[in-house]
Amino acid sequence: MTRVAAVVPAFEEEAAIGAVVAEIVAFDPSIDVIVVDDGSSDATAAAASAAGATVVRLPFNLGIGAAVQTGFRWALERDYDLAVRLDGDGQHDPAELPKLLAPIERDEADVVTGSRFREEEDAYRPPLGRRVGITWFARLVSLLSGQRVTDTTSGFQALNRSGIELFARDYPSDYPEVEATVLLLKHRLRLAEVPVRMREREHGSSSITFLRSVYYAIKVTLALFIAMGRRYAVPSEGVER
Repeated sequence: MTRVAAVVPAFEEEAAIGAVVAEIVAFDPSIDVIVVDDGSSDATAAAASAAGATVVRLPFNLGIGAAVQTGFRWALERDYDLAVRLDGDGQHDPAELPKLLAPIERDEADVVTGSRFREEEDAYRPPLGRRVGITWFARLVSLLSGQRVTDTTSGFQALNRSGIELFARDYPSDYPEVEATVLLLKHRLRLAEVPVRMREREHGSSSITFLRSVYYAIKVTLALFIAMGRRYAVPSEGVER
């Protein structure tokens, strides 16, 4: 039987996390939900546990990259075959998971990302500034990697064992999704995108302000060029470095 772990990083998501966990469990009770509480000061951990999740608590806030990597390390050490990643704010719909898992089950991809921009009729319309940033990174990563990608900031993913191993051992910090896309393509893992719909956040607010967006754009652009020349540790034995 294929064992699937749902990795859900969460920070100060007391109002949303219980419903997120319950929705995943209701969709497929065989999926083990692991909530990584990134040093929240509210009742995020208690709400996740009450809803049926296994909770891994970080001692203080380490950032989204560290929280995600912790979840993948947890899945790797417990020999899960597949992992899915959903955010803790409720924007990702577990009913879309079969779309992400299908290419992996057909052995067509190692990592599948849910893209909000694969279809023109998609209802998701972020603010103009964010849309410009998403488009910029998608085009830059496509150019650097040689593979067309449309949504490099999506945190909605499915991974096979190879993807779990890579991200458990090496995962960028801060706002990591863009750099992580380059990382997996550098290691010749097969990336696919499938169209998904993202729901509006019902509780709390995004931590990405205008100034943070500017900082993020500059930092990640520089990091991408550095990453293209960096030698990462490839998790598979016998792979040429």
